[in-house]
Amino acid sequence: QVQVVESGGGLVQPGGSLRLSCVASGTMFSIYSMGWYRQAPGKQRELVADIRSTGKRNYSESVKGRFTISRDNAKNTVYLQMNSLKPEDTAVYYCNVRQYYASRVDYWGQGTQVTVSS
Repeated sequence: QVQVVESGGGLVQPGGSLRLSCVASGTMFSIYSMGWYRQAPGKQRELVADIRSTGKRNYSESVKGRFTISRDNAKNTVYLQMNSLKPEDTAVYYCNVRQYYASRVDYWGQGTQVTVSS
């Protein structure tokens, strides 16, 4: 089992910045990726960014150039630096830890609210 805890959400004005953090603990083996998803009201959960065990980063088109994902392997922590925030970035952000062993298993945090509004 893997436990996932996010922090760092809040209210920010358009154009502002926030940094999300996610700490994973537990049986941390065969971790394929760690990343961030978000879900806005009435919409499906979507990938924001992830970083694989190889170091490869993947971003959604809507956040490229504005968001940066990074990872501290020693701390089992992944960060999402969000700059130039827009109202359409408002959503609950979920941290995901993806494990591949016998099969794929996804672990999720409880989510952290990000609201971009003036």
